[in-house]
Amino acid sequence: MNPALRVTLLGTGPSQGVPAVGGPDGLGNWGECDPAEPRNRRMRTSALVEAANGRALLVDTGPDVRAQLMGARVTRLDGLLITHAHADHVAGLDEMRAINRSMGAVLPIYASAATLAELKHRFAYAFQAPTGFFYRPVLDGQVVAPGSPVTLAGLGCELLDMDHGAMRSLGLRIGRFAYTTDVIRMPAESLARLHGLDTWVVSCMQPGDQNPVHAGLEQVLAWWREIRPRRTILTHLGDRMDFARISARLPEGVELGFDGLCLDVPG
Repeated sequence: MNPALRVTLLGTGPSQGVPAVGGPDGLGNWGECDPAEPRNRRMRTSALVEAANGRALLVDTGPDVRAQLMGARVTRLDGLLITHAHADHVAGLDEMRAINRSMGAVLPIYASAATLAELKHRFAYAFQAPTGFFYRPVLDGQVVAPGSPVTLAGLGCELLDMDHGAMRSLGLRIGRFAYTTDVIRMPAESLARLHGLDTWVVSCMQPGDQNPVHAGLEQVLAWWREIRPRRTILTHLGDRMDFARISARLPEGVELGFDGLCLDVPG
């Protein structure tokens, strides 16, 4: 049976990526991650959701989005969802001009009212009317909010409210798939809406829970024990989340994501 959705994790790393700039030899700071394990090399967190009908939704545009879209051979999109306004999720917004050019069309961008206001302040030029050739991105900003079902890029979706500590972020559910990055506390209503999943992608910054804006492994596993998806993939992985060492301690049904991982989600 053909999958209802194909989800590609374009990036699975934290705000500085893994490795971070620096290190004793200038080749990068890997933290506790093994440089010899390719799955420890992580670009900033982003995902591509593609439906069987050809519709494509990009979630977030971090600093690495140019390389990510080229790696996934993306030439067109039906929409862009921004989960929140932190730089590691929006700093690559200017790269959308290449998508505008490829499609010859304005690109819808969906975000909360607060996030969209911030984007229009930081990228004001991207929200001006098109003037022929797309020498800059041209985005059609559309405010969305958690609550009622909504159509994004032609896909029937639910948006979830999440507490990211410094701000709210948006989670996404499409059918039996959900994507919830950058969350430290999951409101009870949002957690309830994650029941009945086949595949859940959720951020997990570190083995412990001491980060002020990101949930760690113990908290994520507590959520997982409540909702019990068939498959759970951890993303937004910090430099303490070594692929082999952390994978060895995960329960069956939970796994670490890595850049380029493709997930086929049944209907």
